[in-house]
Amino acid sequence: MQLAEIQNTLSPELKNPKLILFAGDHGITEEPVSLYPKDVTWQMVLNFLSGGACANVFAKHSHIEVEVVDAGVDHDWENNTPGLIQRKSRKGTSNFLKSKAMSLDEAKDSILHGIELLNETKYESTNIFLFGEMGIGNTSAASIILSHLTEIPLRKLVGRGTGLNHNAKENKIKILSEAYQRTGKLKDPIEILSEFGGFEIGMMAGAMIGAAAQRKTFVVDGFIATAAFAIAFALNPAVKYYAIFSHLSEEEGHTVILEHWKIKPLLRLNLRLGEGSGALAAYPLIELSVKFLNEMASFADAGVSNTDAK
Repeated sequence: MQLAEIQNTLSPELKNPKLILFAGDHGITEEPVSLYPKDVTWQMVLNFLSGGACANVFAKHSHIEVEVVDAGVDHDWENNTPGLIQRKSRKGTSNFLKSKAMSLDEAKDSILHGIELLNETKYESTNIFLFGEMGIGNTSAASIILSHLTEIPLRKLVGRGTGLNHNAKENKIKILSEAYQRTGKLKDPIEILSEFGGFEIGMMAGAMIGAAAQRKTFVVDGFIATAAFAIAFALNPAVKYYAIFSHLSEEEGHTVILEHWKIKPLLRLNLRLGEGSGALAAYPLIELSVKFLNEMASFADAGVSNTDAK
């Protein structure tokens, strides 16, 4: 029904679906908030480009093209790295425990870059996007962004990220709480993005706004994509009509935030992988819903007796 309403037809279609993965690095990884070094970000970008990641496997199954965007990866690529869309603002954000993650202009630009990307002519034939991300440290940024935008206590939103144990998680909460105290409570979404980043979150938020402006559906992946949605929603509440929330991730804060918004995602698979994997897992269900609406016979069509209840 949501797709039918968006497309203003009782026969909706899914045209030329695209998975766009936004990648960026985070200065907060200078602190012990992740099990993995930030080099994993650019290494995974190369893995996406070579077709070896989970996202590639899932996307191939559904005949979805994968596009990778360097929104702010701390790496120098070889000239003309095949398949990489380069929109780098700079090589990662600053350490938001000590200073702003990015300037206000950089925060605005990251959102504008996302809007501009969706306006490119190569996407004219696409009417559904799947958005994912890659960025070591971005669960830290997402937690603190969502806490500011929803006023949910930070402790309830901070999770284990890539697999921190209990003590490491508590230390992560301590670090992020200190970063929160550095700024105090913030309400403006651009200022919040500026203080905490990252470039991939801002650009994804812009892409969501861009998709909604074109009356196109987008599928939200997990916790970090939900933080991007929160920024987009704060800037333009109409984006919610075009968003399909694919799954409930294993990251504790995702449960809290979706319950806060009274959103019921399509799947619950205990994933914490990111990279659009949950959106891709949900896509076949979206396809089935379209086929159901377009192809299933009604009782009248099938000659089935209807109820005689008065």
